[in-house]
Amino acid sequence: MFKLVRVARPLLLMMGLCALLTAPARAQKMKKGSASYPAAEGFDAAGSDAKAVAIADRAMREMGGYEAWQNARYFGWSFFGGQYQVWDKYTGDFHWEKDTLVANYNLNTKRGQVFSKGQDVSATPTGQKVLNNLTPIWINNMYWLLMPFKLKDSGVTLTYKGEGKTLAGAPADLLQMTFKNVGVTPQNRYEILVNRATGLVDEWAYFAKADDAQPAFRRRWADYARHGQLLLAADRSDAAKPARLDNVFQAQTLPEGVMMSKVPVAKPKE
Repeated sequence: MFKLVRVARPLLLMMGLCALLTAPARAQKMKKGSASYPAAEGFDAAGSDAKAVAIADRAMREMGGYEAWQNARYFGWSFFGGQYQVWDKYTGDFHWEKDTLVANYNLNTKRGQVFSKGQDVSATPTGQKVLNNLTPIWINNMYWLLMPFKLKDSGVTLTYKGEGKTLAGAPADLLQMTFKNVGVTPQNRYEILVNRATGLVDEWAYFAKADDAQPAFRRRWADYARHGQLLLAADRSDAAKPARLDNVFQAQTLPEGVMMSKVPVAKPKE
């Protein structure tokens, strides 16, 4: 018997209801040498402040740059609760696995198939539940991997909240992200601690409501490694418990058949 998939996961308070990521699209070029990267259409430039935007621009440069981000195609990673996924940023194809379940889905068309032990179960209640949940699963899981690349997304207001310190005591600039009319829980708020020495995101904190005094969690954004032309971080530990994203990769090509496999795939290596 295959297990029902649930979007709700005790470890993750975000529940996939953070700001909706911009739709997958083919890479676009930007002129080399630019000191900033263009905000997505709908970014709240009027409500954001220049210092916060400059810090976001530096973080993008330190992680590999806007052109490298736009050109990056395939991302793969293992997520909490036994999930593994591969996302094609050019086409919106999304291959997802958990226990005996495998789904091949397109985030643009909202169409796909679900398999259990290689057998098509798309028409069953379990298959339909998986298909209905795949977009919010992608929103959640992708944000936990790639949030620093999304600081100037549509609907985001980015403000500078002063100097702070990370859990490790490093000096940091504190950015606040709030949202307007995007995603399924636009009332969320994030605090992003950017290391002043490296320019990289070191921590994030999640507030279920923008006016909450204390975050639902505060976690590290650490253990950066180069994947393709980008720096991606795997450590998501809090002050008391280790946690990480495993099997992280970014590549421009994949072994044949990965995105349409009916069974769990051998996790690609870079």
